[in-house]
Amino acid sequence: MGRGDGTGRIVSPPGADDTGTGILHVDMDAFFASVAVLDDPSLAGKPLIIGGSQSRGVVSSASYEARRYGVKSAMPVAIALRLCPTAIVVNPPYSRYTEMSRQVMAIFDEITPLVEPLSIDEAFLDVRGARRLWGSPGKIARDLRVRVKERTGLTCSVGVAATKHVAKMASTISKPDGLLIVAEADTEAFLRPRSVRALWGVGPKAAEALESRGIRLISDVLDTPGPVLEQVLGPAMGQRIWHLARGIDAREVHTGRAEKSVGHEETFHTDISDTATLHVELRRLADRVGARLRQQHFEASTISIKVRFSDFTTLSRSRTLPEPTSVGQRIGDAAIELFDGIDRRQAVRLVGVRGEKLRPATAAATLWDDDAEWRRVEGALDGATARFGRGAVTRGSLLGPARGGGALPTNPRPSYEH
Repeated sequence: MGRGDGTGRIVSPPGADDTGTGILHVDMDAFFASVAVLDDPSLAGKPLIIGGSQSRGVVSSASYEARRYGVKSAMPVAIALRLCPTAIVVNPPYSRYTEMSRQVMAIFDEITPLVEPLSIDEAFLDVRGARRLWGSPGKIARDLRVRVKERTGLTCSVGVAATKHVAKMASTISKPDGLLIVAEADTEAFLRPRSVRALWGVGPKAAEALESRGIRLISDVLDTPGPVLEQVLGPAMGQRIWHLARGIDAREVHTGRAEKSVGHEETFHTDISDTATLHVELRRLADRVGARLRQQHFEASTISIKVRFSDFTTLSRSRTLPEPTSVGQRIGDAAIELFDGIDRRQAVRLVGVRGEKLRPATAAATLWDDDAEWRRVEGALDGATARFGRGAVTRGSLLGPARGGGALPTNPRPSYEH
């Protein structure tokens, strides 16, 4: 299976069978580093780190040459340079990335109106209705890669499959600058040898729970009874893994591109170092974000956090969720996971949580709903809030260290973005 450094890639030969496919996942190759090379060709072939200052900066991205030394996103630049001393640190303005992203997405729109951007450098395309105009999904993918290269100078990797999940896996395995087609009939054979960690939505904890029971490959999942998976992972996640391992994925390509975001921030009277206290504040903010999303009938595809330290250094982190959500519990889980990935050496002055890439809320139409119980609980909380006011009913955990430690937040500030 392909790795983040581009080794072990698998690509399809010319004329590969694309029967039963129609979903493309297009992922730009080392997008940030590639844009830097585009602007300065002398950087081509060199290990590049995209990030801030060497003393306190964090790696935003890295070229494949740097990744082979173990350099990864979110790693402190100082550590990355110890791993790869010859790396060159560059930091083009973010506006340059958004400019190139707009160019790439415009090319996707020329192929099909059914485009679902996942981030600044990747998207799903449903080309099932574009066959008459552009040819088979395999041909469309090949022509698209050529078009992106000729128009922008950037390369991309494309996975072609019958479902979003398998298409995304295929694009990852084909990187960099590759194309991998998985015919519908070949889906199970394609999935069997892959790690359970490759399944969309399986995080480290779920993977560890499976691996501790000898379930390491997707083939092991296929050989495990559904009730056993549910016992290990819980009913919702167990059902999800059972279906994904079989290539069953009911998710369609959604074209909604709402640009609004919903967020809340808290600035503290005194800087806070205690992790438990900060977790409570992140959970509180996540609940408020979820409540506003539900009130406005939106769901967030991406969760981001902002952390400001005592010296006013400010960091932000974000992650795209497997499924859009308005559930505060899910938002809080993502926010805390992002927060725990930050190397904190100072006390914290401010934290913020934001839901981004919003889309209109819809009734769950998938084969699983991880958040069914929490939806019911938070729906009841919404009803109590509407009747008695915000704060009348809250989580017991929110009455913990943050409220007992004397570090009360000041001026909790909602933020709006359109």
